[in-house]
Amino acid sequence: MELTLKVIDGAGAVKAQASNGDEVFLVFMDEYQAGDQVVVEASEPGHIVLSLDDAMPPTLVYLAAENYALAVPFEIKRAPYSPRSFTGERHRLHVRKARPEESAQRRNLALNPWDDHANTTLFPHAHANVETRGESQFFARNAIDGEKANDDHGHWPYTSWGINKDREAALTIEFGRPVRIDEIVLYLRADFPHDAWWEKASVTLSTGETHTFSLIKTGAAQAFPIKEQTVEWVRLHSLIKADDPSPYPALTQIEVWGRD
Repeated sequence: MELTLKVIDGAGAVKAQASNGDEVFLVFMDEYQAGDQVVVEASEPGHIVLSLDDAMPPTLVYLAAENYALAVPFEIKRAPYSPRSFTGERHRLHVRKARPEESAQRRNLALNPWDDHANTTLFPHAHANVETRGESQFFARNAIDGEKANDDHGHWPYTSWGINKDREAALTIEFGRPVRIDEIVLYLRADFPHDAWWEKASVTLSTGETHTFSLIKTGAAQAFPIKEQTVEWVRLHSLIKADDPSPYPALTQIEVWGRD
């Protein structure tokens, strides 16, 4: 797999670039400017281990096309990211082809801290029919970024998917290829008493099968084994709020365990 990393500006001009086979590093010696993007290109679709900033852990993801670009976040769009990320004048970007045993192992298939609204090529990808006030600290991507601190809410690391008190709220995780799944894990946001919680939640699979889970008031992981099956997406919906004075239930993280 031939891999390329780039930093480009808002007009598409290349500010820095590095290419190599199977693994490549790019060190960008400058401050990011508004409009800059970090880009990964690959000669073929496949699993990669991606680290576009050294303040965020390398993550195994699936690149379904020849390229993926992330707009460097500024101002309020930085809220879901560590304050150490994308700052300063020295940046190390890294990507490598995943080893076969890495992509074959049982793992959380819903993990992708590089996801955002504009993403259509790097999976998993999360999207929702509602996000509280359209604010980045409540975006759908926060539910798959791997951050599980949930005893507060707001900026990193206390980001979450906020449903804006909408009873019809639904969150979809797309995998970009068929995967085998066997367990759903939910971390409710637990900033009590500010937060409420859901006493029931349903998950529908791309097969058409729906599972309904009973939840309790806790910030701990709530795990639900299901029959192993092949899916391309899962949707969390029918979120039934518990009888609690707070109008603010929210989701800190969803994990979908299985194998490629």
